[in-house]
Amino acid sequence: MGVYYEKIPDSLVSWIQKQQMLIVGTAPLSGDGHINISPKGGSDFFGILSPTEFWYMDLSGSGVETHAHLHEVGNGRICVMFMAFEGPPQIVRLWGDGHVLENGSPGYDTFITTHKVSTRPGTRSIIKIDIHQCATSCGFSVPYYDFKAHRPILDEFFAKKDAKFQAGDEKESMDHYWAWKSARSVDGMPGMKRAVEYAERNGVAPLKKWKGQYAPGGPKAWGSRAARGPVGNLLILLVLLLGIMVGGALESRLEMGKKLMALQI
Repeated sequence: MGVYYEKIPDSLVSWIQKQQMLIVGTAPLSGDGHINISPKGGSDFFGILSPTEFWYMDLSGSGVETHAHLHEVGNGRICVMFMAFEGPPQIVRLWGDGHVLENGSPGYDTFITTHKVSTRPGTRSIIKIDIHQCATSCGFSVPYYDFKAHRPILDEFFAKKDAKFQAGDEKESMDHYWAWKSARSVDGMPGMKRAVEYAERNGVAPLKKWKGQYAPGGPKAWGSRAARGPVGNLLILLVLLLGIMVGGALESRLEMGKKLMALQI
């Protein structure tokens, strides 16, 4: 059965620290935006600072949904989930307010120095979460999996990219890569702040991700419902009221005409 806590209990700390992966969930505030679920894995890539503070290392990739959602004004909602793939079944979720410490920012530099974090090639940020709820659930239907090893592909890819940049190829810089792939979310929301600034300063067009009606600028894109929300509804109401008034006026004129004709007869 599920148990809820206002913080991470001591009984779960050692189990959490043994996990090899986690899953992160975030979403925009607007109902037009899309929920994102992202798996994370690696060695020494997350940690518990206190019963109400958790962090994980965010690595570079083709998406930037977590950044976009956490940067959104008034948002910050995030959920982290762990699952037991071996041993007794268990699922643990952490809910809280997420904060992005982007690579190159004072907050990022201070964090990795203070907590002695060994960053990996292409590290994009540290995501720090202020936990306000923790819960366990049974996990009875989660299958068994044997952990073999962490994939080295991502680290190798960004290590090679950095070597090319150090050799003089400016387009192999992380800033150029981030400007291309981390400046905008699938909904077109601003993503990594450093990427957005570099893209604007250097004229780097963001990668076009989604297609069709839900792509940025489409009729069902993020923000389209808000655009036709209160203002759109008000216009509809005004048109209805105007129609009622015009209809009432016409009906009054017709009724008056009938009465005048009756008097003349």
